[in-house]
Amino acid sequence: MEFPTPREIVAELDRYIVGQAEAKRAVAIALRNRWRRQRLPEDMREEVAPKNIIMIGPTGVGKTEIARRLAKMVKAPFIKVEATKFTEVGYVGRDVESIVRDLVEIAVTMVKEERMSKVEEKARQLAYERLAEIMVPEPSQEHSLQNIFDVLVSPGARKGTHVSAVVAQERVRMKERLMKGELDDEVVEIAVTSELPGINIVGIGGELSNIQDVLSSILPKPRKLRKMKVKDAIRHLTQEEAQKLIDMDEVVREAIKRVENHGIVFIDEIDKVATKGGSRGPDVSREGVQRDLLPIVEGCKVSTRYGLVRTDHILFIAAGAFHTAKPSDLLPELQGRFPIRVELKPLTREDFVRILTEPRNALTKQYIALLKTEGVELEFTRDGVEEIAKVAESANAKAENIGARRLHTVLEKLLEDISFNADTMKGERVVIDKEYVRGKLESIVEDEDLTRYIL
Repeated sequence: MEFPTPREIVAELDRYIVGQAEAKRAVAIALRNRWRRQRLPEDMREEVAPKNIIMIGPTGVGKTEIARRLAKMVKAPFIKVEATKFTEVGYVGRDVESIVRDLVEIAVTMVKEERMSKVEEKARQLAYERLAEIMVPEPSQEHSLQNIFDVLVSPGARKGTHVSAVVAQERVRMKERLMKGELDDEVVEIAVTSELPGINIVGIGGELSNIQDVLSSILPKPRKLRKMKVKDAIRHLTQEEAQKLIDMDEVVREAIKRVENHGIVFIDEIDKVATKGGSRGPDVSREGVQRDLLPIVEGCKVSTRYGLVRTDHILFIAAGAFHTAKPSDLLPELQGRFPIRVELKPLTREDFVRILTEPRNALTKQYIALLKTEGVELEFTRDGVEEIAKVAESANAKAENIGARRLHTVLEKLLEDISFNADTMKGERVVIDKEYVRGKLESIVEDEDLTRYIL
């Protein structure tokens, strides 16, 4: 796949997020620069640092969604963390290096799923063969528990055993029936892997190590017999065969490479750990969090259970409302590692109208699709959508401004009766116009006390 240009990145973000052109341009350039860096000579490539970004703006204006969609677009490992979840080393709480460990786990899972999907068809054929062997055993065999386990654990291990032509032919017929789905609802007994109970211990630097991970490379995982439907057995055996077909060492190498060169870390509520000079009390821990974040953002090696991972070229996007603090309240060293700052604008009534109608995942489209499953036809008129936007704007003004998230609460209250009675309204058509919205929400919006708790 060709790497998208900045214009293509912005166009794709526009399909899901309304407005915020400045922020979209900034992340698009930062992402494209990573592609450009990969095409530089190796000696220069190492010198090009990522252009980390601070997004400044109130809640609900699209900061997280921009970063999430960005990562999804280029299939980059992505993790969202909240700065307030971490504490300085020595205090109770998570240490900041766990961000990188979690990101590596996400990347390993991502690469593993990709590799398994490529061998799925071959794995399914092997699963059919395995299940056919289980369902058509050799008549000469004593069907002891040990024999069943021998066949299930390693079907190819009994190469020396003579399989009669009749049994082989019957297995071929059984495989054909399995592939046609004729036996999907039949019950079969197969051996499944039983996971060892995990025991976490604290290692050097606060790293969590799982004894199970160490033992799994030495001891075989225990297996136990389970009864399940044939279709479920095929799915389970396909997963097992797919895992045998992929090279986990190669998966880990690719995952670490992706993290180091394409990983994106979104640090939310960065303003909550910003402190003003001379502060005391809990602010001491906040400054400690900044100091712990600094080496990771600057570039260091973090120890994970897959090996050392470099953070020099991970893209960090920090975000915060900065109502009571300013970006300049962050440590100067940390500020210097976030050279790009973009301010996201508060959402207006016109923005709410666009959010409700334009994006591919617009809330109105979601509710129309949800109620259609019950046979209810829902229609939002233009004046109805404008009235919903007006109510959301008013609620944000009177209570806490939570941006576009207000639309969720407004629509949920507006459609509460329809959602509750949808099973009795099959075949009905409901038009959500201005009068309908006013009739349902006007009394609530006018009562400021109720607004705080309901909307």
